Formats: sequence, structure tokens, C-alpha cells
Amino acid sequence: MAWTQVLAANALATGAREVVKVGDRQILLLNHENQFYAVDNTCPHLKMSLKKGKIENGAIVCPFHRSAFDLGNGEVKTWCPFPPVVGKLLSMVSPEKTLPVFPLRVEEGNILIDVPSA
Repeated sequence: MAWTQVLAANALATGAREVVKVGDRQILLLNHENQFYAVDNTCPHLKMSLKKGKIENGAIVCPFHRSAFDLGNGEVKTWCPFPPVVGKLLSMVSPEKTLPVFPLRVEEGNILIDVPSA
């Protein structure tokens, strides 16, 4: 693993979010209930930012299409739950995909993540 230091842990208070760039990727760091998470900041559905997404039942919810992804493993909990016709059309634009999540650790007060090369 190639760990990259991205932020001081005390700079990410409970409930805080920060987007950091590692290589060509935008990574969303979250502190949810004193647990740190690192996920791709881009929703795999229509490629929009997740930074303002709500956290519900251990998942981040895309603020634009309501697709929900498990914070721990990126699995899809809900994919585009719009009314049937709209949801079906949007699903045809982009089929269901998991959200990339990244290994994270805190070492000497710093958040480090492992982001593989694209």
C-alpha cells in the first residue's frame, strides 16, 4: 500500500467533511460519529459531487439523485429512487455501480489514505 498523508486528524471534527486531491482523484474525507471515512467525491451515477450529501443509516446519499452508498464498503444501498419512469431512464444513462472507498488510518495525529493509481 502507498499511504498518503492528507490532513491532520484534529482538522476534521465530528460531522466535518473535506475534499482532498490525491493524484487525479477528488477524495471526500468524512468524520461521521467520530469515525473517519474516505470515499470518492464523485457519485458513480452522474458524476456529481457528494460533499453535500446527507448521511443516513451508515450511507452517504447523493444530493442530486438520492442514490445511497455504504460508507464502509461503497456498496449501493439505493440506486436512483425516483418515480419509476424517471428512475428507469436515469438508470439507463448509468448502470448501478459501487462507490470507491479507500483504506484510511490515523497515524501520529494525521489521516493517511491509500489511493491506487487510476
